[in-house]
Amino acid sequence: MLFIAFDGAEPLDLMGPIGVFSRAQALAPGSYDIRVASPEGGAIGTGSPLSLGGIVPLSAVGGSIDTILVVGGHEQAIRRAATDAALVGWLARHAGHARRVGSICTGAFILGAAGLLDDRHVTTHWAAVELLQQYFPRAKVDPEAIYRIDGPLCTSAGVTTGIDLALALVRQDLGQAVASAIARDLVLFLHRPGRHQQLSATLAAQQRAGDLFSELLAWMLDHPEEDLSVPALAARAAMSPRNFSRRFLREVGKTPGQHVLELRIEHACRHLEKTGWTIERIAERSGLKNADTMHRVFRQQLGMTPAHYRARLAAGQTAAPAQA
Repeated sequence: MLFIAFDGAEPLDLMGPIGVFSRAQALAPGSYDIRVASPEGGAIGTGSPLSLGGIVPLSAVGGSIDTILVVGGHEQAIRRAATDAALVGWLARHAGHARRVGSICTGAFILGAAGLLDDRHVTTHWAAVELLQQYFPRAKVDPEAIYRIDGPLCTSAGVTTGIDLALALVRQDLGQAVASAIARDLVLFLHRPGRHQQLSATLAAQQRAGDLFSELLAWMLDHPEEDLSVPALAARAAMSPRNFSRRFLREVGKTPGQHVLELRIEHACRHLEKTGWTIERIAERSGLKNADTMHRVFRQQLGMTPAHYRARLAAGQTAAPAQA
């Protein structure tokens, strides 16, 4: 397994996935031989005070390579790397001989420069998806997914989603038990499937709302089973229901009811993913009242039943929550 880095690389893009594969190697000795290379080798600077040393030059990388993963970095670093003829040329020559090739975050631009994104479903950091599509119009850019695996090509969104992609690759190679053991070791909140949205309903709402509703939105996230009606939320915000509804729509960009529904669906999906709880129990914990209501909401918003969602997760792919 070869990671390709460069000056200005994002250190988390590199160290997060390496942490996953290193733990897999400890659990299943001989599973991964991890190397890090850069165009020149030696030491490289990163997009932080951290520098990385002992990196081999790409010209010295020989033999068969099972997996090649290109990391991302800040904008100027990616522009330099994507126009580095030696790097792009090496990647174009060797990609076809590897079992799979992929990227972390904006490393997708380097894959694109090497001609590897054409007609593939791909993703990258949410702030760069439009630019990726503009530069590589034949790529099928998914703006929502945290990672996509399309045949031998795999791409991930921003920074920590490289860990999600690495876990998915470990799951493919070594099975769910090993991937789950690593997720527990890393104290991950949950092992997310690739079609999860990059921005949760709460995070997206907090970004738009600023300070006015940030604490309330965080409280709602932790209490989906509580009374989240407009009168109850308005009372918690010390506002009249009419003023609360008007300000919420203006600040968050959707009605309180729309946000509460999205929040509860996300909460239910997380429990479908990480627990073996019954649908009835999940519905109660998520504020969807009962199994019948949860079935109806899932059909309306996701186009599938909760059981179907859980089955698709077991098969390695889920639908992204519908947008309001």
